[in-house]
Amino acid sequence: MLKLHKLFLNDGDPRSFDQVIEPTDTQRKVLREAKDDIRDHLRERIRVATTAVLGMDRMVSPRFRTQGSWAYKTCVQGAHRPPQEMDWDFGVYLPVTVWTEQGPPPQMAKLYFELVERALEDLCREKGWVLDRSKATCARVRVTTWAHIDVPLYAAPEDKFREVMEKALAFSSPANATRVAAALDERAEFGEMPEAFWEQMDEIHMATRRGEWRRSNPEDVAVWFEDRCEEFGPQLRRVCRYLKSWRDFHWRDGGGPSSVLLMVIVARAFEPVPRRDDLALERSARLLATALAGDVREPGIDDGNEDFNRLTIEERRAAATLADTLARQLYASRQLSVGMAQTAVDNVRRLFGDRIADRTAFIEPDDSADIVRRTPATNGSPPIVGATHAG
Repeated sequence: MLKLHKLFLNDGDPRSFDQVIEPTDTQRKVLREAKDDIRDHLRERIRVATTAVLGMDRMVSPRFRTQGSWAYKTCVQGAHRPPQEMDWDFGVYLPVTVWTEQGPPPQMAKLYFELVERALEDLCREKGWVLDRSKATCARVRVTTWAHIDVPLYAAPEDKFREVMEKALAFSSPANATRVAAALDERAEFGEMPEAFWEQMDEIHMATRRGEWRRSNPEDVAVWFEDRCEEFGPQLRRVCRYLKSWRDFHWRDGGGPSSVLLMVIVARAFEPVPRRDDLALERSARLLATALAGDVREPGIDDGNEDFNRLTIEERRAAATLADTLARQLYASRQLSVGMAQTAVDNVRRLFGDRIADRTAFIEPDDSADIVRRTPATNGSPPIVGATHAG
């Protein structure tokens, strides 16, 4: 039997899969600077438009939030570039002073969406970027040939923003208190709010291109997933990244299971295996093979009301079949003898592409001692000791 672990995780070796799929420092810098430019460009324009365009009774400043894969720490480089791109999800959150019992005013959604896209169009012209209007739920800014920034637009009652910020202030450290207090005064330079704020924020609606409001709180998934990562450790996040890369390899032109769908299926029943990412990945693939065929709801997120599996019946069957192949091939590759290490490497490369290192040196024998070490400890009965005599 073989251990495939080092093909995926190998003490920071630049050829191991976890390192190859990681965004580079340069890529992070480019996207972070672009995100900051978008934030700084939108902040004052939206503030002025809150009264002049959106009909509020006074000006308010928007808040901003990095979310999605960069918040989950599961972002990976695409397997096929082009057409695949990295995505930074950067939400704009608008405090609404004219909130009603039904939510934000209906006519505000389209006005909000249009004014943000007009502002982004000006910024794109200045920066040489491209504004993509094809998405129904966000504005998309293509900042390079390999990445874009999605800008979804949200709204929540202004008094809720203030209430939650006051709570965040109460629980903030002294070092952060000044920053949070300044944000209460809606000073423009504090548009990105502290973590304690987002953990308590709700009553959020998202604007769509068609001019509709949808009840939405992306933080629900983030908080639930972070709890699972704290429970199971960093291996869960790595396995999710491996599976996103597997998805990207097999669905070159998009489609397939969404990143959130993969995360939810894996995280809700994850089985960590210390020092064995290959086994944890194989077990997670089995979860996918079963779950992808049907609806996927998680009671810990939105009380289980949302079905995270948006695939059609035919797409579900295809995805479940590919996941089953992944699990079976990983298992079969582990059963090979040491003399067939190259075959094991070739098998894994067929599953994930040539970003898996063609290195038989990364393959190790899986002996009985390894099996004992990864078997969970159990409480056994104490040994029976007969009567003894001293002296």
